[in-house]
Amino acid sequence: MADDPKNQDTPAPTELDVRAMAVIDAVAEAVRASIGRGELPSIELPVRGLENVSYDAAEGYLELGDAIKLRTLTVNTVRSFAQTLRLMAASREMVQHDDFATKREAYYISKNWGDCRFDEQAESDAIMDDIEALASLHGLSREQLRFYPESHGGSVAGQLVVLDTDPVSGTHLEIDCANLGSGAYSIPRSVERLQFRTNAAFVLAIETGGMFQRLNNHRFWKNANCILVEMGGVPTRATRRFIRRLSDNCNLPVYCFVDCDPYGFANIYRTLKVGSGNAAHINRFFCVPRAQYLGVTPKDITEFGLEDATHPLSKTDIKRAQDALKNDPFFASTPAWIAAIEQLLNMGVRAEQQALAKWGLNYVIDEYLPRKLAHKESFLP
Repeated sequence: MADDPKNQDTPAPTELDVRAMAVIDAVAEAVRASIGRGELPSIELPVRGLENVSYDAAEGYLELGDAIKLRTLTVNTVRSFAQTLRLMAASREMVQHDDFATKREAYYISKNWGDCRFDEQAESDAIMDDIEALASLHGLSREQLRFYPESHGGSVAGQLVVLDTDPVSGTHLEIDCANLGSGAYSIPRSVERLQFRTNAAFVLAIETGGMFQRLNNHRFWKNANCILVEMGGVPTRATRRFIRRLSDNCNLPVYCFVDCDPYGFANIYRTLKVGSGNAAHINRFFCVPRAQYLGVTPKDITEFGLEDATHPLSKTDIKRAQDALKNDPFFASTPAWIAAIEQLLNMGVRAEQQALAKWGLNYVIDEYLPRKLAHKESFLP
């Protein structure tokens, strides 16, 4: 974490900055008050685990429950208690001075903390997750605490102007995602300060970089009047938050175009749509409740004649599909998805987006996507 340069003005704190500092100050004050009373101080943290997760279709995401755990200062917990307070102090300093640290940098920050330093990054990640879970109760995510992920977001192209600010000069910037040549806009690690201007009709979230590049190079977004977002597999936090803010701020539906396999359903799409059980404390910030599944679906395999362009389901595929039906509250409560996954299991095959190239490299642009988009009522929820 770099020191705040004295010759550089720090921007005025935002409402979220003020809230973040207030949450940290409240925890510190409670600890100090307990010590002043001669009591063992403790910090209340939400329980992060599947046993404290529920799914409410009306809310639209996997939601953290009310269970709370106490991190009390004892002989056995003195190290983790100190680490929690030190990491919160580092967060407050970064918010105050408009700085940030990656998760890896947060681990190394502790190397001058003496006996309470982190020995492994897994330790700092776990403490950071606890702090984020606490902050989530106050409408804050990790990025608002100024801990940024190592990975940036995916790529964006199409009918969208991103409004940003130069971090050094404060100059307002406009990035036109329709005028980047053969390239694309790269989603930054934190997207909270971005604003958008668009006349697009929808967002098309695409699993693979290859398919994104094909659609972008052939300017599919121009004829379809849409915004293309490359997810690159399971979308990163930045990608999910970008799509969520874009959908909310511009009132845009989001259609997902991924491979027809249990991983595409239960990992990529489910994570974007409703989040994950392990991250239930932040799903309300990062999930995209308005997302719908365009394809590829099991039904598409037969309707588009892809039977001879499929691959057999592996044992891992079958287990993942069965787990989704049995244990995933989103799929288990959605009849259309139950039917689709059971159909895939009965077929015993999976199909990639690129299987559509069987009919020609641009069949996906000329035939598949136009036909699918003409019947949005058939999209999976």
